[in-house]
Parts: sequence; C-alpha cells; structure tokens
Amino acid sequence: MKILGQHQSYEKRRLIHSLILPLLFLFLMFTVRLVETLENVNLHFLGIKPLSIEGLTGILTMPFVHASWNHLWNNAPSFLILSVGLFYFYRPIGYKVFFTIYFLGGALLWMIARNSWHVGASGLIYGLSAFLFVSGIYRRYIPLLAIALLVVFLYGSLVWGLFPWHQFVTYSWEGHFWGAFAGIFAAVIYRKQGPQRPVIDIPDEPEDEAPYWELPEKQETQ
Repeated sequence: MKILGQHQSYEKRRLIHSLILPLLFLFLMFTVRLVETLENVNLHFLGIKPLSIEGLTGILTMPFVHASWNHLWNNAPSFLILSVGLFYFYRPIGYKVFFTIYFLGGALLWMIARNSWHVGASGLIYGLSAFLFVSGIYRRYIPLLAIALLVVFLYGSLVWGLFPWHQFVTYSWEGHFWGAFAGIFAAVIYRKQGPQRPVIDIPDEPEDEAPYWELPEKQETQ
C-alpha cells in the first residue's frame, strides 16, 4: 500500500507539473482576447509580419493573439491537450521541445510567408502534433507509440491545413507548415534524449557441456 501511495503521489505531482505552462499560456491568450474585446482595440500588430521590423516581436507574442473568440476557442482545447501530453510523457525534454517549436516555427514564419499579419497558436498546435507523432513512431516505445496513434486519430485532419488548397486562403497555412516543420525538427534532434524504449537484458545462456565423445575417459579402478 505504501508503494502504491507513493506512485499515486508521484503521478499527481507529474500531472500538476505538466499543467503549469499550458495553463499559463491559455491564461495569457484569454487575457489578450478579453482586453481586445473590452477596450475595443485590435492587437494584431503583436502577430508576425514577415520580413518587417514591426513584425519581429511577433515571434514572441503571436501565439497569444487571436483574430476572434471563435479562433481562440478552436485553438484552446487542442493546445491544452497536446502541450500537457508533451510535458507529461516527455518531461525530461518537454521545455526544450516546446521552446524549440515556439521560436523556430516563429522565426521561419517571419522569414518565409505572405506579407500579412499572422496571429494565433495554430503553429504551436501543429508543431506539438508533429513532434508527438514523429517522436512516438521513431522511439518505438509502446506508451509513446500509443500517444502518436492517438494524435493521428484526434488531429489527423490537421494535415489539410499545411498547404494552400486554393488561391485565397483565410488561414495562415505558412504558420501551420513551419510549426509542423519545427516539431519534426525537434523530434529528430532530441531523438536520443528523454524517454526511450527499455532495453531488455537477456542473460547469456550457459555453454553446453562438451559432447560425450569429447569427455575424458574414466579410468577403471582395480
């Protein structure tokens, strides 16, 4: 019972730790949207505008700004589920992975995208999805592989947002694309860090005894 209680306590602390950063980010997202609504202001200038000085700060602030309440409500549940999954199952490298996706995806979007304001946390969602899927497949560790398959089941349709399927798209497909790229990049560079498939140590089998024809002949006693 004592061991079971210690295990439950550890899992509880692990879950709480996994919730801290995702809930902080969600709080900031809703705060920014609430300020826009109450003050009747537009904070889209906090997004990313490619190859512009004024849009450079968006690498830091873009995930907190959304075009509408619907935009935010569509992103919030996916962001919470995927980010908590990252920090829970990849705890030793969770922060490194998260901020690699955060900064690399934002920087690439600033360098290569349409000349427009890009806002929202969709890039992070695509990056987290890509990391959890690719990393789970690569590590071939059953719990992580299960998470990868769950991501495909829940968010497999995200692939349709990676490319501009028609001329006038209303979403930042570039943010989706570069976020997914950053997630795959993180899965590759951190592939040898964090949880790994256990190595089963199979003991060496004892060497067979020499065949009977190689055994020394017993001397007959008189």
